[in-house]
Amino acid sequence: MIAVTGGAGFIGSAIINALNKKGIEDILVVDHLGSSLKWKNLPGLRFADYLEKDDFIAQARNNTLGQLDAIIHMGACSSTTQVDATYLIKNNFQYTKDLAIYAAKRGIRFIYASSAATYGDGSKGFVDDESNLEELHPLNMYGYSKQMFDLWAKRMGFLSSIAGLKFFNVFGPNEYHKADMRSFVIKGYEQVRSLGKLSIFKSYHPDYMDGRQKRDFLYIKDAVEAVLFFLDNRNISGIYNIGTGSAHTWLDLANAIFSALGVRPVIDFIDMPDYLKDKYQYFTEADMTKLKRAGYDKNPTPLEYAVKEYVQDYLIKEAHL
Repeated sequence: MIAVTGGAGFIGSAIINALNKKGIEDILVVDHLGSSLKWKNLPGLRFADYLEKDDFIAQARNNTLGQLDAIIHMGACSSTTQVDATYLIKNNFQYTKDLAIYAAKRGIRFIYASSAATYGDGSKGFVDDESNLEELHPLNMYGYSKQMFDLWAKRMGFLSSIAGLKFFNVFGPNEYHKADMRSFVIKGYEQVRSLGKLSIFKSYHPDYMDGRQKRDFLYIKDAVEAVLFFLDNRNISGIYNIGTGSAHTWLDLANAIFSALGVRPVIDFIDMPDYLKDKYQYFTEADMTKLKRAGYDKNPTPLEYAVKEYVQDYLIKEAHL
């Protein structure tokens, strides 16, 4: 059985969908549904069982979990604006530590989500070199909670047997429940449909004109392909970037949304909230050399095609994977 934490969430549910397409249904979904709408990601999926995240970790700590072949740990607080450091430590760091220890003692394949937020302002580059982990300085507590586990895993020697995936800016279907943490694509789509225009933050960096800030935007289907690569290749471990290797501007992304809707672009540049100004990443671009060297040979979906598919096949139809 494969356990997928965050299995009702964005990336987790997309992973289960991909496993189902490979004929795999012996899956344990782990999540915290609460009163959120992420339960809507589950009805189209096939899985053996469901556990709330607190029950799952309690069983792991008490050694009462059933037999598992792999744990794909996507469950975490992904809010980059979360300021409750104690919550992030318990939810993103301690929880992941306990699962990693449980998996290590039993020879269970452990794949976990790190984040490109660990790279901070990018002044140290975006190379997934484990020898340089200590030099990275995340800009927010979310990024630091992910960095803490990366560093702990390195100190413990776990990176020789587990796989940590530094996801860049992932977008695509099944993110509907993520409120403010939804991608620019879905937010922009909603703005264009309701207002006929969309808004982009102004730049406060002299090296970037308004709208020319750049990010590595990754389609969810490409992110999932990379996760399954590590599931299929259990001998490949360590920390790896999961991106496209090619940064695009916010204007590129905005124009792709307008193109998918067949609408003339109308863009407003708006002030960035003060609380974001010193935490904003103006440029991210995954160095994909290490992953390719490991044998991953799939090319990412071109940005305009990915946005078109997301908008026309999912957003307009309000469809899930």
